[in-house]
Amino acid sequence: MRMNPEETQAIFIDLQEKLMPVMFGAELCEERTELLARGLRVLDVPFLITQQYTKGLGNSVPGLIEAAGTDDYFDKRTFSCVKDEAIFKEIRSRKRKTVLIAGIEAHICVLQTCIDLIEAGFQPVLVVDAIASRKDSDKEIAILRAQQEGALITTAEAVLFELTVDSRHPRFREISKLVK
Repeated sequence: MRMNPEETQAIFIDLQEKLMPVMFGAELCEERTELLARGLRVLDVPFLITQQYTKGLGNSVPGLIEAAGTDDYFDKRTFSCVKDEAIFKEIRSRKRKTVLIAGIEAHICVLQTCIDLIEAGFQPVLVVDAIASRKDSDKEIAILRAQQEGALITTAEAVLFELTVDSRHPRFREISKLVK
């Protein structure tokens, strides 16, 4: 299945100030998430940001807020974004079946969101260099499980170039500059 911008949206899950410092590979996860957010903005692909219990776990990391160009977010208490009524309503309202997934923790909120999106008729695409867990082994197992459930697996850079299709895309140069 090839992704295209008109049928794609994204969710950035719980990349919060109090959670990121304890994630294995946090630096790479943040860097790739920021790249993805910047690229999706260039390509006009909509996304939303979630925060798990903001009062206790803080806001999204500053780099994501800057890259996303917004500090708007959905506060949630559910692990799966699909189980939160307001978030799922927003996802459905966009009428875009392909959902890019980035965030933390890979084996909890990210994985459960993937599974529930599949059950709801969406195609989740797990951006594996833009996810993290406290333990690398939990991330590895989450990727395997998501793939077994039917999620597609890719990377941030691969997504951005797939969405541009080729070097004739009007935004290709902007995307190319972002990944360098």
